[in-house]
Amino acid sequence: MKNLISKLLLFIPILWIGCDSVDDQKGRFLLKGNKKMEENDPKTALGFYEEAIALDSNFSDAYYNKGMAHLRLNQLEEAIQDFGKTLEKNPTYVDAVFQRGLAYLDLGANYNAKEDASRMVSESPSDWRSYFLAGLTEEKLKNYPAALQSFQKASELAPKNSDLLVNQATIYFYQKEYESAKSVLVKAEEINPLEPNLHNLRSMISFEEKDYIGAVKAVEKAIALDNRQAYFYNNHGLYLLYSNQLEEGLALINQSLAMDSKNPFALRNKGIYYTLSGDKVSALSYLEELAISHPDMDLVSEYLAKAKAL
Repeated sequence: MKNLISKLLLFIPILWIGCDSVDDQKGRFLLKGNKKMEENDPKTALGFYEEAIALDSNFSDAYYNKGMAHLRLNQLEEAIQDFGKTLEKNPTYVDAVFQRGLAYLDLGANYNAKEDASRMVSESPSDWRSYFLAGLTEEKLKNYPAALQSFQKASELAPKNSDLLVNQATIYFYQKEYESAKSVLVKAEEINPLEPNLHNLRSMISFEEKDYIGAVKAVEKAIALDNRQAYFYNNHGLYLLYSNQLEEGLALINQSLAMDSKNPFALRNKGIYYTLSGDKVSALSYLEELAISHPDMDLVSEYLAKAKAL
């Protein structure tokens, strides 16, 4: 009798677990997936989210989190598909609209992103992210006045967000309104002096104003705050080229290319280096191709002409 009771006690918890509701089971899979995301293991997280969806094909949270896992893996098309599924199941899921819009921008589908931005502005007019997404979209489409207006509206809704001020300053920079850009950066720095993009943008303004010493100091501050951004090193290298420190500049440009081999600005800067070094063949190998693929890029036509004249 004692052995029989022991066996029955062993089976009771198993039978109880087997009676879990579908909601309980899918919730556990969702939490397991979230835990894997916290552990920076999005690939395993995907499996748990798929298990949750298998239990409930209308589980919008699982589709959304699955999309976020795909984003972490840089699988943009899959992420967009999952955010779309999220919205099929729950059309009011604002986070899914926002993340899908950002993914569209990363994919280069700017007009799709614009549709999501318009949807957010219409459905969530008090959410700063609506205008932030709208601003990013208009910036990509080079509609700078509209972009600036959107970023300013976002700042009104989130006045303590320094990034939104840096976005505004960036638009002023594109429009060559450097004094306005510098004024906005002062406000951003009052909120968050440790924002690296703030100092990088300040370096770009200094460069345009031919203050190469100031440009170097500002970009070095940006790198000290965030040493993972390839374009910071590329900018630093360019400033050193203009300061007649050619080899030091080339080393930084090469470092940038090692981090991001497809950055056309870094390839342009190598062409500038070879032009300044008097190496016509190497300079033309970079600049002629860029003149075709990026004809509007600053400095390309100028240095292509100089390289041809060598």
